[in-house]
Formats: sequence, structure tokens, C-alpha cells
Amino acid sequence: MSEKLQADETTNDLPAISFPPLDLNRPAGEQIFAALKSAILRTDLPPGCLVSENEIGQRFGASRTPVREAFTQLRNDGLIVTRPSRGNYVSLLSEERIREGQFIREALELANVERLCQNGLSDKMARELTSILDAQERCALNGDMLAFQEQDDRFHTTLARATGFARAETLLVREKAALDRLRVFSLGDTDHTIRLLGEHRAVLDAIRERDAAAAMTAMRVHLRSILGTLSSLIQANRDYFE
Repeated sequence: MSEKLQADETTNDLPAISFPPLDLNRPAGEQIFAALKSAILRTDLPPGCLVSENEIGQRFGASRTPVREAFTQLRNDGLIVTRPSRGNYVSLLSEERIREGQFIREALELANVERLCQNGLSDKMARELTSILDAQERCALNGDMLAFQEQDDRFHTTLARATGFARAETLLVREKAALDRLRVFSLGDTDHTIRLLGEHRAVLDAIRERDAAAAMTAMRVHLRSILGTLSSLIQANRDYFE
């Protein structure tokens, strides 16, 4: 554990943010995990923040068992760390983990677009992807960056789902988690979001043309754009990094 995290452990309490009420018809653990993961990725629960099982249970009105299930999933995804006799903390960002996640994500996404170019994209999936990009454009123009990010996620997971391999989407979501918190720091730049949207459209256009080389090049350029700003993002948000 870094000295930075040790210092933060004594000062960062759970922020007074609101969580959605639990749907009693769905497993509580899954809902708590989804809500906490979303809050961490948006940095509403910032790196180094203490997340107490008891307090989370009180916030959701849930028993200890589903809270522990949620914490186990967050721990497996590398979003929280547990320190004996200290508690659970939102993990600090790691440049090494970001670069590793980028490497694995790129391999997955390039394989996805290559398969889609080989097999073709159904009209239904093409319409869905086009609708996502249209929604993303509206979000960018309206300055709704969190909604923009949600549509960004939908675009990539929909491409994965379109391959027909069930695990393609699951693996992608898990591996890109290391990058998602970093991405939040760059979404305040409208020019940057418009550029990302253009890169998405280039990927989709190439897939529809079944041009594997162009699709893979466009996806590679898109995925590596965040690495080009990594050093500056680390410097601007040093307290959030190891």
C-alpha cells in the first residue's frame, strides 16, 4: 500500500451522495454493486475514500450479506482494496494497471471489430449502434458528459455483444474498468468528446463496409487516444494516483 493511501485512510469518509432505492424484486447485492461501481467510476466516491460496509448497508437499508457480496465484486474488479484493521477503501488509480487494462482491452476490441467485418453486421445491430451515436452526439452538444460516457460504454459493449460471443461483453466491461475512472477527467473538454464521437463513427462506417483493416485501424486510434493524455491527466489529478 502506498504512503498516499495510508494518509488518505484517516481523512476520507464516505461522501454524502444519494444512492437509488433498492428494487425488492431484484437481488440486492447486484444492485448495491452496480450503484457503488457507478459512483466510483464517476469519482463521486473518489480514490482513497473509506467505504464502510455498515454505512453502505444503512444507506441502502440492506443487510450485511448483500453488502458483502457487492464488496467482493468491487474487490475482484480492483475498485476497492481492503486493509486489515482499517477497512475498505476505493483504490487509487495506477498507471501500470491503466496501461495493462488498455493492452487487454485493445486486443479484445480489435478482435470484436475484425469478427464483425468478417461476419457482417445485422440491420438491427447497425440501427442500434447508429442510434447510440446519435444519442451520444446530443449529449456532447448539450454538455451532458456523464450521459455521453454512458452512451460511449453502450457503443463498445454493443459491438462486443454483436459478435455473438456472450463472454466478449463481460470481459470487455471488466477489463476497461481500470480506464473508466481516468476517462472521467477528460470529459470536460467538448472538443475531445466531439473527436471521440467522430472516431466511433469511423469505426462503425468501416464495419458496415466490412473493411477489417480500416475498422481495426480506426479502433486502435480511438483506444490509444487516452494514453496520449495520460501523463498530463496524472499530473492534473496527482492525489488520485499511486
